[in-house]
Amino acid sequence: MVDSQWPVLLFYCQHSLGIGHLTRSFALADALKQRFRVVFLNGGRLPPGVRQPEGITLIDLPALGMDDGHTLVSRQGMPDVASVQAHRRQQLLDAVTLHQPALLLVELFPFGRKKFANEILPMIRQARRQGARVACSLRDILVDARPDQQHHDDRARWLTDRYFDMVLVHADRDLAPIEASFRPSKPLRTPLHYTGYVVPQRPPSVPDARGAHLLVSAGGGMVGEGLFTLALAAQKLMRHAMPLRLVAGPFLPEQAWRALQAEAKGRQGVECVRQVPDMVAEMRMAKASLSQCGYNTALDVVVAGVPALVVPYATATENEQAARARRLGARGALRWVDPGLDETALASALDDLMTFEPTPAAIDLDGARQTADWLLALV
Repeated sequence: MVDSQWPVLLFYCQHSLGIGHLTRSFALADALKQRFRVVFLNGGRLPPGVRQPEGITLIDLPALGMDDGHTLVSRQGMPDVASVQAHRRQQLLDAVTLHQPALLLVELFPFGRKKFANEILPMIRQARRQGARVACSLRDILVDARPDQQHHDDRARWLTDRYFDMVLVHADRDLAPIEASFRPSKPLRTPLHYTGYVVPQRPPSVPDARGAHLLVSAGGGMVGEGLFTLALAAQKLMRHAMPLRLVAGPFLPEQAWRALQAEAKGRQGVECVRQVPDMVAEMRMAKASLSQCGYNTALDVVVAGVPALVVPYATATENEQAARARRLGARGALRWVDPGLDETALASALDDLMTFEPTPAAIDLDGARQTADWLLALV
């Protein structure tokens, strides 16, 4: 039960391409509601089937996101993005005024979400005028391949020192120190703390007996079409072909989903499902896993202990998944391959995966509880 005397925590989360930021933020909200009255500001499209935490107030802003070319788009069919932004900006200011938060928690910004600064900064200024403390919720590894990376890091450092009281990095410092991907010219003055990795709460369970199939997944699925197509082609070339169970994800574009179903319909040993309620449970029932290497997927692999091969999603400016894959691969928790490989190389890597036994990764997974502890101390 939420105590009306608890301080109000306003939590801003903008997920733009996948569901990783939302999944992690919901897991945090689940823990934070034990200490705060949580008001969750959701800026992206809420995917069907994603469990929303009970006991929090959820405010859905008109959904914005990014296409795969990093262009800001409306997710609700409104062509005038500027009008949507103006409406959202006022909605955020109204939420701050109405709920009078003791604490404003902002996910990723100013280390990312630059295109949303025109709504985030007014919200922060309003909260600070009302006496709120402001904290940043940050994932383990940041993108550090932008053409203007030094300017970006310096700007993020300046904004953090000016507007934020604390930065919480949801990582294990031994595995992913933030300085490996964030290198401002001047050191950050704002207090920064590592919380450990954030994983959703799940009831204790006995791992299911492993099946004979390869589980193929790509997080939310927005950029998963290439991996699914590659996996279907590689299956035909494996020395010991396994049945495939492909989990498309709620954001795989509908045209790609229909094409995937059509391809699987004529193939023996290929099953396609749109989404599943618990990816860890799915991994525990599989012989092996093939996936990308986003924050949540990587932690699912670690928690499930499944033999896993990851093909990191990567572009000229998106290198975060590759960095995570290298770090976990160096610990023996998974195997990884270059995202530019073809079906022949993937088939060979999957054949080799059949003899791989992952090493349990000794990393801190108590990030949700420790985040709540740090934030309660801040207010």
